[in-house]
Amino acid sequence: MNITEIYWLSLALLTAAAAGLVGSFALLKKAVLAGDAMSHIALPGLGLAILFKINPLIGGAMTLVLGTVLIWQLQKSTGLSTDAMIGVIFATSLALGALITPNEDLIEALFGGFGSMTLGEFLIGVSGALFVIAFILRYKNKLILTLFSPDLAAVSYIDVNRLNLYFLLIFSLTIILGLRFLGALLVGALLIIPAAIGRQLTHTLASFLAISSIAGVVAVGAGSFIASNWGLAPGPTIICVAAAVFVLSLAKKQV
Repeated sequence: MNITEIYWLSLALLTAAAAGLVGSFALLKKAVLAGDAMSHIALPGLGLAILFKINPLIGGAMTLVLGTVLIWQLQKSTGLSTDAMIGVIFATSLALGALITPNEDLIEALFGGFGSMTLGEFLIGVSGALFVIAFILRYKNKLILTLFSPDLAAVSYIDVNRLNLYFLLIFSLTIILGLRFLGALLVGALLIIPAAIGRQLTHTLASFLAISSIAGVVAVGAGSFIASNWGLAPGPTIICVAAAVFVLSLAKKQV
């Protein structure tokens, strides 16, 4: 295993741990499918970056962050749900991305695999993943309070709207971290499936967060190993392994 592969695997495992935590709260908010939709908002940025020959992740990050802030603003001003806002922007972004992205680069944009990784990119990615993990652990109690009792959260001097924005941005950052490995089409599954596994296997918040995070790490580790040894595409293999673990969690719950 060369240094680039070590960078990839290390960052992918750390991203999976962060995605498990974020996906758990998205599942509690009944917005876990938003991860699948929001990941597509990055597609126009990926396409533009490829056209102008800059790092695709920079372009994807810019449109994803802009889309996230737009969703938050529209939700406040129109009163529509976050899911509705995401749905509108998702469809528009997917159409624009398909039009802009060159056909020869569309597969990478959808399924991941954006070239090699430098030490600087690795360190930035690690910093981002650690920031996501630290945020969730630091604000988990406030997130739970705003989820189950927004009125009590407001009385407790928690700015619910601002915290919702912060969570959306953390959600977006997690998607950005996973774009390199899974692409715009599959990265949402890294938030959805591990959280669903954790929900099947536990009933307490602490163990739910832990199992979701571990499930993501196991899926990425095992999927990367299988893909490397069998010559398969890593992204789809990782998600298939995650789905297999989910099926096993269903069987475990039935026992």
